[in-house]
Amino acid sequence: MPRTSTNAAAKKSRAQAKSVDVHVGQRARDKRNERGLSQTEVANALGVTFQQVQKYERGTNRVGASRLYDLAKILGAPVQYFFEGLENQLSTPEDDAENIVHLIEPDRVELVEAYYKVSNPQVRRQILSTIRSISFAD
Repeated sequence: MPRTSTNAAAKKSRAQAKSVDVHVGQRARDKRNERGLSQTEVANALGVTFQQVQKYERGTNRVGASRLYDLAKILGAPVQYFFEGLENQLSTPEDDAENIVHLIEPDRVELVEAYYKVSNPQVRRQILSTIRSISFAD
């Protein structure tokens, strides 16, 4: 059976769903790191493999509602924590063009340059986690 072409609305919906999955995964990874837990420890508590936790954190696999509830309990966070800041993530092409302009502001360039001067990837992850926590708290 031949595949039919997908309309633009369906593609946008899938793209937004994917960005939601990535956002939820990033928030899960940040909270896991903040709590000092390994992917294996979270996986064991969830009853899945650590590879599955990796896929959740990358947004490759979608976290189901009941699994998200369990993950929230394990990480000591309310379910809504995983969605905080999401409204800032869903954008249109027009929004993207506007966001690119903001990237060239001097303080942002300085921040990015300083971030990449940190050679230890674990420290960089901690810095990013801290910045995310601060930005979502506002």
